[in-house]
Amino acid sequence: MRYHLALTLAAAVAASAAANAQTSPNGDTGALQCAIGKVTGVGGSEQSVREYLATPPRDQYRYLADNPIQCRISDEGRASACTGITTLRREQVSVYDQIDSSLTAVVARVELDHGTYPVLIAVPRKDVQCQE
Repeated sequence: MRYHLALTLAAAVAASAAANAQTSPNGDTGALQCAIGKVTGVGGSEQSVREYLATPPRDQYRYLADNPIQCRISDEGRASACTGITTLRREQVSVYDQIDSSLTAVVARVELDHGTYPVLIAVPRKDVQCQE
């Protein structure tokens, strides 16, 4: 029940953020214009995703293996203080906010040591496919 409540709340926040996106003077937000999408690629803490993307392609598999995603889980079942990175395969996500021109924050279901939880993570913007 807590999981569904957290996921519903995350989707509502993401929808609200998308609806309230600020536009630039030329009318283009530069942000994804959707609340729900699918991600195939990597996701994790912003720092870990940046380090992964900066790693030479031949070493990216090793980076994934050496830096698995880990989060603190509260008594209420909320994930926070995440570090590391994970792979996502056609994972349905709630699009939360644009971090910068290359990264987007999303809420995704992520498998952790103690189960699967909704987690706010950074993903490369190019890996997010909007669904309407």
